[in-house]
Amino acid sequence: VQLQASGGGLVQSGGSLRLSCLASEPILSTYVMGWFRQAPGKEREFVTAMIWRGGITSYADSVKGRFRISRDNAKNTAFLEMNSLNFEDTAVYFCAVDVRDRMGPISRRPPDFDYWGQGTQVTVSS
Repeated sequence: VQLQASGGGLVQSGGSLRLSCLASEPILSTYVMGWFRQAPGKEREFVTAMIWRGGITSYADSVKGRFRISRDNAKNTAFLEMNSLNFEDTAVYFCAVDVRDRMGPISRRPPDFDYWGQGTQVTVSS
């Protein structure tokens, strides 16, 4: 699976952005689509993820209530809607897919995700 993230840019604090992640092939219902981010000098961190068949999502506490993950199955595309952005949200955002049908809660560990997009830069000006 090849993933292409897009939609990043420069936005003022308090603003919104919507990121997209286009997959090169249909995402199976058991796959997990996730968004991660990495700020300069920091480790890659989990943002949110959803089981592709929908309904089950997971959010990092830092974005809960501000960010929303969604998908358009017909277009093999996932979205990350980001609202009330602040300076701490500045990072390169990556989409990724976990193809293993795991038991238990959605994984938040980057090594558990098998395919990654190239990343898109989000910069929030204070």
